[in-house]
Amino acid sequence: QVQLVESGGGLVQAGGSLRLSCIVSGGTFSSYAMGWFRQAPGKERACVAVINWTGSSTMYPSSVKGRVTISRDNAKNTVYLQMNNLNTEDTAVYYCAMKVGLSFSFDPQRYDYWGQGTQVTISS
Repeated sequence: QVQLVESGGGLVQAGGSLRLSCIVSGGTFSSYAMGWFRQAPGKERACVAVINWTGSSTMYPSSVKGRVTISRDNAKNTVYLQMNNLNTEDTAVYYCAMKVGLSFSFDPQRYDYWGQGTQVTISS
């Protein structure tokens, strides 16, 4: 059974940084593309960053590009999300997700496994 467990969320002042982690168990982690998504109250789940199975390629939506970095350590079955210069609009529950297959996508519906999420709250 595949399980994804996020950690690293919390309360941060605007302008601060956070590093989220997601540990995957029960699957062949190195064979999957990974993504980080977020969902704020009343809003749809949106992609924050994606990374291919080797970690050699990443993509970011324009809303966060330049402020976030996704990375992975296949030896540790872990994917990370470094977020800098946070603002109140970054407040949301952050989820990591795993997609079967080698390609990545911004579309959350294409991801097969999800973590339970970790709350990130940015105070002004």
